[in-house]
Order: sequence, then structure tokens, then C-alpha cells
Amino acid sequence: MNRDELRKIIVGPMATVGTPFDENYEVDLGRMYEMIQWYVENGLVTGKAVIKVAAAMGEGPQLRDWEWQALLQTAVQAAGSKATIMCGLHYKDTIRQIEDANRAADLGAVAVQVSPPVHNGPTRTDVIRFYDDLANGSDVGIMIYNTGGMLGDLIKIDDYRTMVENDNVVAIKWSSPGHDYEDLFEFKDRVNIIDNTKNPVRNHKLGGHGFINWTSEIVPSFDLGIVEMMDAGLYDKAENEWNRVYKPLTEIMTKLGQRSGGQARMKKGLMKITGKDIGDSRPPSEPLTADELADLRQVFSSLGFEVV
Repeated sequence: MNRDELRKIIVGPMATVGTPFDENYEVDLGRMYEMIQWYVENGLVTGKAVIKVAAAMGEGPQLRDWEWQALLQTAVQAAGSKATIMCGLHYKDTIRQIEDANRAADLGAVAVQVSPPVHNGPTRTDVIRFYDDLANGSDVGIMIYNTGGMLGDLIKIDDYRTMVENDNVVAIKWSSPGHDYEDLFEFKDRVNIIDNTKNPVRNHKLGGHGFINWTSEIVPSFDLGIVEMMDAGLYDKAENEWNRVYKPLTEIMTKLGQRSGGQARMKKGLMKITGKDIGDSRPPSEPLTADELADLRQVFSSLGFEVV
């Protein structure tokens, strides 16, 4: 697909799919297939949402190379032509990241979310060159992962003016480290701006295109409903509804993170309490305790969502 075609489908809630593990923390591809089909049946389809495999909240950095590839292939097969599948790529040198991007394209991903090579200790020019070489060396849409603390904060607005000229750069996942949030929207007609601040209403008002979330693969109707409100111009209603849910979830996620870390722990807990268990996170992250699950169940139920 060319950039214009990709920009039409990299929109809406980004459903960061948790990786299903069995009791031995091995990837469960059968469960992955079932869940992708459930996501599609519940509206996470092309033009309305993106299904993101092996991203950070999907524990991509903790996966073996063959595992993320198998998960991606399974997701593409399960979705058929009905959903937009993106793959997360993490923390590698330029040569291996180009290889991974092209492999992801071969397996059916329409785009890849790419983290900067954190552990190489890159300078600003290294980061810029990394994304430039990746865009030139691969044939898949690229979403640049710009987040504070991940070296995306080294990229300046002037750098983006050059980067977005490459037709393979189709989106930027944006949390505005070191910039005013509005700065990047200079490029909104060239690439898609995906909110990573848990503020989809602000993003939409400025002409953005989608948002990172914790809920779209737990309760798809909630996030799809937020999009419907925003598209109708009902911004106050959308913001009130979003804050009603996300303020309590932010509080309990902070609480859960005090005992053990891991971006997927709350997401996997939400899957458990809504009857869609996909196992626990791999060590060193600790599984949620019975008391933690009870707290999470109480919060989620109080928000009007069904739990088991």
C-alpha cells in the first residue's frame, strides 16, 4: 500500500493485543487466533481501528524472534482481510530492525511501530539516521514511536520535517517529550498523528487520527463509542466519558505497579475479570494476586462494564 492508502486505515483506537501465554509462559497461538476473531467480530476492523501485535503492552520486548513472527502470522490469518494489523518492533540495531520490518511485511503487517535503539546509547543524529535508514531499507509503513525516556525525545521538530518526507513514514505515536503537544500537528496532512498521552479528544480536535488506550481490546465498544462522539463533534461528552473511565484506571494501574512492573499486567488482569483470560505476564513481572484482581474487578464493575 502507498502512504495515502495506509493513512486511511491507521486510524481510531490502537488495540494493543496482549500476548496469550499458557501456564508455562509459552505463547498460545490458538488463543491468539480466537481473540483476533473476537476483536474483529466486535468492531475492531479496517477503517475503524488498528490491531497491534507484539507492542510494548503486548510484551513484544519479552518475546523471542520466532514468537512475535508466529503471533503476527496468526493474527493476520485470523483477521483475514477484515482488520488492519500492525506489529511492534523494539530496541534493535539498524540492520536487524530493517530485517524485522521486511519480515513483518512478508507476514502481512501493513505497518510497524518502531522504538528507537535504546540500548545502543544513540545520539540524536544516530536516532535520526536509524529511522531514515529503516524507511529507506524496508517496504512497509512505519509509525515512529516518540515517547519520553525512550530516546524519541531526542528528535526535534526540524528533524520531523525531514523524516516525514519519506513515503514509508506514515504515522508518529506522539507524547510530545520536550515539545508543546500542538507542535507536531504541523505534519497532520502528511502523516497520521497517534496520541500517546491518554487524551484522544485533544488529538482529534487538532486533526489527529488515533489514540493509544488500555481498553479497546477489552471492551471494544467503549473506544469505538468515543470515536463516534468525536466524529460527531460531541467533544465534551467524549471527554467526560473518557475521563470517567480513565481516571480510575490510571489510579489502579499506579497501585498495581507498586508491587510489580510490566506494561501488560493490568491489561491481562482486565482480560481475566471479563472472561477472556490470556494468562499472566512473563517473569520478572508477578501475576496479579487474588486481592489485586478483586480490586480491579470492583473498579471495572463500578464503571459499568461486565465482569465475571
